[in-house]
Amino acid sequence: MTETRTGRALPVTDLSLVVLVGASGSGKSTFARRHFKPTEVISSDFCRGLVADDENDQSASGDAFDVLHYIAGKRLAAGRRTVVDATSVQQDSRRQLVELAWKYDVLPIAIVLDVPEEVCAERNAARADRAGLPRRVIQRHVRELRRSLRSLEREGFRKVHVLRGVAEAESATVVTEKRFNDLTHLTGPFDIIGDIHGCSAELESLLAKLGYVDGTHPEGRTAVFVGDLVDRGPDTPGVLRRVMAMVEAGGALCVPGNHENKYGRHLKGRKVQHTHGLAETIAQMEGESEEFKDRVRAFLDGLVSHYVLDGGRLVVCHAGLPEKYHGRTSGRVRSHALYGDTTGETDEFGLPVRYPWAEDYRGRAAVVYGHTPVPEATWLNNTICLDTGAVFGGKLTALRWPERELVDVPAERVWYEPARPLRTEAPGGQDGRPLALSDVHGRRTVETRHAGRVAVREENAAAALEVMSRFAVDPRLLPYLPPTMAPTATSREEGYLEHPREAFAQYAEDGVERVVCEEKHMGSRAVALVCRDAGAAEKRFGVTGPTGALYTRTGRPFFDDASVTEEILGRLRAAVTDAGLWEELDTDWLLLDAELMPWSLKASGLLRSQYAAVGAASGAVFPGALAALEAAAARGTDVTDLLDRQRERAADAGAFTAAYRRYCWTTDGLAGVRLAPFQILAAQGRSLAALPHDEQLALLDRLVEHDPTGLLQTTRRLYVDTGDPESVRAGVDWWLEMTGRGGEGMVVKPLGALVRRPDGRLAQPGVKCRGREYLRIIYGPEYTRPDTLARLRQRFLNHKRSLALREYALGLEALDRLADGEPLWRVHEAVFGVLALESEPVDPRL
Repeated sequence: MTETRTGRALPVTDLSLVVLVGASGSGKSTFARRHFKPTEVISSDFCRGLVADDENDQSASGDAFDVLHYIAGKRLAAGRRTVVDATSVQQDSRRQLVELAWKYDVLPIAIVLDVPEEVCAERNAARADRAGLPRRVIQRHVRELRRSLRSLEREGFRKVHVLRGVAEAESATVVTEKRFNDLTHLTGPFDIIGDIHGCSAELESLLAKLGYVDGTHPEGRTAVFVGDLVDRGPDTPGVLRRVMAMVEAGGALCVPGNHENKYGRHLKGRKVQHTHGLAETIAQMEGESEEFKDRVRAFLDGLVSHYVLDGGRLVVCHAGLPEKYHGRTSGRVRSHALYGDTTGETDEFGLPVRYPWAEDYRGRAAVVYGHTPVPEATWLNNTICLDTGAVFGGKLTALRWPERELVDVPAERVWYEPARPLRTEAPGGQDGRPLALSDVHGRRTVETRHAGRVAVREENAAAALEVMSRFAVDPRLLPYLPPTMAPTATSREEGYLEHPREAFAQYAEDGVERVVCEEKHMGSRAVALVCRDAGAAEKRFGVTGPTGALYTRTGRPFFDDASVTEEILGRLRAAVTDAGLWEELDTDWLLLDAELMPWSLKASGLLRSQYAAVGAASGAVFPGALAALEAAAARGTDVTDLLDRQRERAADAGAFTAAYRRYCWTTDGLAGVRLAPFQILAAQGRSLAALPHDEQLALLDRLVEHDPTGLLQTTRRLYVDTGDPESVRAGVDWWLEMTGRGGEGMVVKPLGALVRRPDGRLAQPGVKCRGREYLRIIYGPEYTRPDTLARLRQRFLNHKRSLALREYALGLEALDRLADGEPLWRVHEAVFGVLALESEPVDPRL
């Protein structure tokens, strides 16, 4: 037991359950207020007041402590230090608190205020609410406290600080200590090295390949060893000598493996079985000096079960660690970090079957570990096992962080025959369970790098789940959904609901000097994922058969026949190959944003059932109505006003029909089908969402040039300077000419692609400016009539604009996570969020 006699410094771990122990009147509450945050302290008196409206009502103590334990548990689960201000002089009350600390894998710490009975009695007498407290109660508290002093550590308290007397209690200072496993302040870069098992030559080769010279990296990188340095291999002393020297020099970190744990117990004289390679280590260490053995013993004693690094983004341990154990300190955490978890079964080789914790992992931190040999290091749900069986004739593997690059060297030979052959397949891919209902169910908040937190309401998530589960393509081939697009501000130009002047003015106000106007094709938004071949699709996206996907902005496939999709992807793939983009972008797959034409491929039913109905409802009676009115006029009946209105309606209906027909044409197979790509979203290891649009379009022009089949279509564009009136006028004229000959309109985008406004918020990635005739399909044949136009101008765009930016941020996040190689569930979280936001109520005509 550690007793603090000077009362000057009390080390208290940052994440711990601190139990103040002392008689009533010993000064626990005063001590707590002086040394801890008010939010850290939970008082039994306060909890008694919560349940009984009287802090001194001892009959409510049972309920009060139920509340206290509940609140403390919630804080500890959230990783918050918690201080319990209660007498805690009885062993049973302390036992419940120690068990609470164990439950949440935090350190229980006792601070004892051993104050004389007379002082406690005087303080209680001075308090109006305690004046009637019997002296025998204080005497019992002091007696129980003194009886407990020798047993506190045996009860499970990891630190015990005893403050004797008033002076020592008042002069004490609490010093917050970080946990040994908390190295979040170290940001790397790191080189994390898998299980070595005495393979000294392979270790030296790998360090050299990583750029280390005599154990030091010239660029200041830090090596991190995942444990199992010893046993089985030919030169355990050589491995220990190298690793210990690097750690002692400050150029490396090391966590223990189960083999270090066993060998360490042997060095302490404990009885252990000399199996699984320990006999080889003992024999090799026989020739080493006692001084070296002492160094090894001290080194192994000082190893910490796991480390949390790089701001909490990286966890390194030996056998893997679920998120609930990250940064925690308990025997259970250490055991899992060293040995992992098992199902309780044994395989055909008599070895325990490991519980596949990584398949269910959903943590934010990447977990890098070893322990179970695999043929290839493969990411699964943001975890990766680096034990690639070097001692069994496999290879020694390292992970560069944050680059997420794998580096390996082959084993010189099979040094030790494994009891179980190396698995023929690495964990992950189809062997894993990459998605779960819990990933998307209920209200969720998605953290994005460009717009902070984006909330998804529960009802929206439910609607998205319906679409995703019933209609969408394989989620492994759905790494992105495009955001909705906001229309330009409502125009005041005579006869127009939308006009490009407002779009240029909006971007000028946002500080965007250069924009690109891209022709809006008469088609449907399409996302194309195209892989170089089936092997690339299987390697990166874990699918067997498809070489990509072509889907709508709600994730549905355009074609029920997969062979049609593959034919389109084949043509697209050939164009990418001939244009040399695989090599130029150093990738085996591309993700493209495009428009697929004609619109009738996806939306002919919608056009005929919804939009066409607008015209049919008013247009079907035109011939008969006009004939009857004209006959009445011929007979001398005054129907002039009514006849004029019907003639106007007939003209409007004719314009509606003409506009409608422009967007639907007959296709035969792929004859007549066109795909107009306008942005490359991502490639292997890169999000290209921030690549300026002029560079994007130049790449895509090459793609179109190398397509002899006529499938791909160029996106026409015009660049406009928003501060130059002549340039703005040219942009307006270009739009008028395009829409005047029947074009849908254009999308105005910042030339720099991903840009921010002066206030730091994201600028709209694009605003659509639709032509007059196209808007007849949306608003009906008579929408250009002055009275109708005046009513339609009272539209509210703020919600649509907000929705567009939130979906844009989620789309960017999905691309960033895809580029970073994050697990499917993390990418899908952002993709699902886009689809969920599509369920928010907003005027569908905007």
